[in-house]
Amino acid sequence: MAEVSGPAVPASGSIDRSERPGRVGLLLMLAGLLVGAAVGLSFVANEQAQPLILGLLALLAMAGVFFLFALAIGAIQLAGPASRDDITRAIVDAAPEGKLVVEDGGRMIYANEAYMRLAGGDSFSNLRPIERIFVGAPEVSEAVYRLAQAARDERAYTEEIRMSPPPGGAAERDFAWYRIAVRPIPRPRGAAALWTVSDITHERERQENVFQELQHAIDYLDHAPAGFLSIDAAGAIVYMNATLASWLGYDLATVGSGGLKLLEIAPGADVLSAAPGLPGEVRTDRFDIDLRRRNGQPLPTRLYHRVAYGQDGAPGPSRTFVLNRSAGSDSDEPQRAAEVRLARFLNTSPIAIATLDGDGRVIRANASFVRLFSGMPRQPSAEAGRDAHEPLMREAVLERDRHAIEAALARAANGFGGLDPIEVGLSGEGERSARVWMSPADADGTQRAESDADRERVILYALDTTAQRQLEQQIAQTQKMDTVGQLAGGIAHDFNNVLQAIIGYSDLLLASHRPTDHAFQDIMQIKQNANRAASLVRQLLAFSRRQTLRPEVMDVGEALSDLTLLLKRLLGERVQLDFRHGREIWPIKADVNQFEQVIVNLAVNARDAMPGGGRLSIRTTNCAADAERPVGIPPGDHVMIEVADTGEGIPPAVLQKIFEPFFTTKEIGKGTGLGLSTVFGIVNQSGGAIDVQSTVGEGTTFRIYLPRHVPGVETLPEPEPVAALPKPERTTSEPSEATPTVGEPAALEAKPEPKPAPKPEPQKPAADHTGQGTVLLVEDEDPVRAVNSRALSARGYTVLEAASGVEALRLIEEHADGIDVVVSDVVMPEMDGPTLLRELRKHRPDLKVIFVSGYAEDAFRKNLPEGEAFNFLPKPFSLKQLVETVKTTMAG
Repeated sequence: MAEVSGPAVPASGSIDRSERPGRVGLLLMLAGLLVGAAVGLSFVANEQAQPLILGLLALLAMAGVFFLFALAIGAIQLAGPASRDDITRAIVDAAPEGKLVVEDGGRMIYANEAYMRLAGGDSFSNLRPIERIFVGAPEVSEAVYRLAQAARDERAYTEEIRMSPPPGGAAERDFAWYRIAVRPIPRPRGAAALWTVSDITHERERQENVFQELQHAIDYLDHAPAGFLSIDAAGAIVYMNATLASWLGYDLATVGSGGLKLLEIAPGADVLSAAPGLPGEVRTDRFDIDLRRRNGQPLPTRLYHRVAYGQDGAPGPSRTFVLNRSAGSDSDEPQRAAEVRLARFLNTSPIAIATLDGDGRVIRANASFVRLFSGMPRQPSAEAGRDAHEPLMREAVLERDRHAIEAALARAANGFGGLDPIEVGLSGEGERSARVWMSPADADGTQRAESDADRERVILYALDTTAQRQLEQQIAQTQKMDTVGQLAGGIAHDFNNVLQAIIGYSDLLLASHRPTDHAFQDIMQIKQNANRAASLVRQLLAFSRRQTLRPEVMDVGEALSDLTLLLKRLLGERVQLDFRHGREIWPIKADVNQFEQVIVNLAVNARDAMPGGGRLSIRTTNCAADAERPVGIPPGDHVMIEVADTGEGIPPAVLQKIFEPFFTTKEIGKGTGLGLSTVFGIVNQSGGAIDVQSTVGEGTTFRIYLPRHVPGVETLPEPEPVAALPKPERTTSEPSEATPTVGEPAALEAKPEPKPAPKPEPQKPAADHTGQGTVLLVEDEDPVRAVNSRALSARGYTVLEAASGVEALRLIEEHADGIDVVVSDVVMPEMDGPTLLRELRKHRPDLKVIFVSGYAEDAFRKNLPEGEAFNFLPKPFSLKQLVETVKTTMAG
């Protein structure tokens, strides 16, 4: 038969009913057909039945032949245990884990021998499923429920459960651990799930044994008579044993996993985590340092610090062995106590100390030395029996100072002491410097054995002078800038008088010539060049912080928004302008025109630093008093305006000179070098400061810090209200396309276009006082006095001239009440302008005064009585401005 009904029981003891049962009905029908055929033939005559019997036998013979062929080729297999006991089933039957296959609906179709032992049955009649075997504690039932749910969802799932007592034949044990897994089995006739049950009791026991051994090892380490800790590259303590924690007075539960930092227990010992190493190197260093107990008291210790470096040179967590060297911890021998004290003095000293051999290799060093020379490269040593990576001292300094270090090392190694200190620059990141002393380690300078102690030929002492050098450079730069500023202010005053005469006489000549005359253009060219010179003088005054400012409360965001169109035109299409305004920016008090001049000058310099195009970013933000800020920025609340470009950057040698007047990187004849010096002067005169950061090839960032304006608190000396001065004539020529680079002003080209003033309401026109009245003109420069007198006389005024303040007082006494206004210079011999004003007020308290000067108004206002009113006209000015100012003052 091809099929046999009922379960099969293999010799191994497993049960399998996964095959389809034989069909008995088909067998009975076949038998019935054969019996019926035999009975039917019995009613047929012999002569007729014989052919039918032969045909039936032939048909059966053919069926038998086809069955034999099918059996031979494997198309038909006989049912029974031998035909199904293939290699795969043999492996599963012999598996140590229990295997159970369950179809949909919970019908079990296969179970191997291991599962039968676990379930305690020998046939399907008493075979229990997983849900009935593993019952008991709630956590076991919950795990089995999750497994059954995974089987219904046709997904794989695993759980580990603890049974007490264990099921099946494991009753001799009190408990057992099982790993139960379920996974779906794809079948052509419905889904099935394979359950696997593994006894993992021995595995869990091994894990518990390992854990116990680990606990014992930790307990041994915790209670060892020496301290132990591990430090990661960030300076966090990863592990500390109980011995060291008790020495320091810390609770062990608060230590480890970043709960405590190295600097909390060892101030200044950051060298333990910052010491450099070579890729793949394993180093062990010894340090004698003081740890700090929780109560603040020191703990003298010796550290054996072992660090393994990765292939990228990054340090891994350390293995640091700590010995307690405090008095009474081991022995109180005087010699050892003295050694401990000396080691503490050396390692806690702020002076870097190291011993060198005759070749300049560092043998021993204290913590300050390691910290100061942290950028020292570690070179492999070719000498046998020595540290493979002892650093060379010559590699710790810059190339330019190595000859001086080697010369001092040679003299000290030969026993010559009393050497002068050497100023050296240190290698590594940043501009750092140090002062180094060297002295012989032995008084006689003799070379001895090759042990580490006897290799020490030179003692090196070093002090970090980086901050001192930077401070000296800042002071020198400040003194130089102040000196140049005073010189520039003095030159500007005298030069303004010369320009005043040139501009005045040019106006007189232009008034007497028609535009069609040949000389008219020449005179105009003279005046235009004089105005260009006047622009340079104004920039000198800005640099020397002696210009006249008209501060007002302003919104930085609005002022920058008004400059957008002008900046886009100046920058061109290849430079992208990016504005980023902060929220709720504080108001400031500054001169709006000068503020715009600062931004424009910086923008033009940035454009020239990006010849191939780039991006200019202008950002505003508030800088609170407690916020971090660069060195040199005064305390208090400030508004920060950042102007950053993506240009070529400024080399360090040039960066130190960019604010000096007349310093420029532009070709000769194409720049004056006053652009950034003007920016420096305006910002400083406004009470602010400026910081510059630049990287060659990446760009430059200027950060301007202007003090926050608080109502009722004055940040700048504000001038008293004065009469409105006439708008200066725009007589300068149109700017050329050539623009400045570092240090060049964007003076005329970058000057913002004036904003249209609001239209005043219609009012009755004021009376015209042109040519009505007497003017006393006080000026010590004869050419200036002469041209101003001619201009006022030409407009109909009566002009009285005085060359000094003393002569002016005499004229006032002679003419009594006949003088309407006094136009006086500020700086004059014998009697200056403020002194003249005080004398005038004794006789004529209501006399109107106009001061003219090349200095700023604030420079002399402090010499006047508080509340004194006067008008001011800065030099140089045109004759039309002089006449309009006199007219306005008389009308006021």
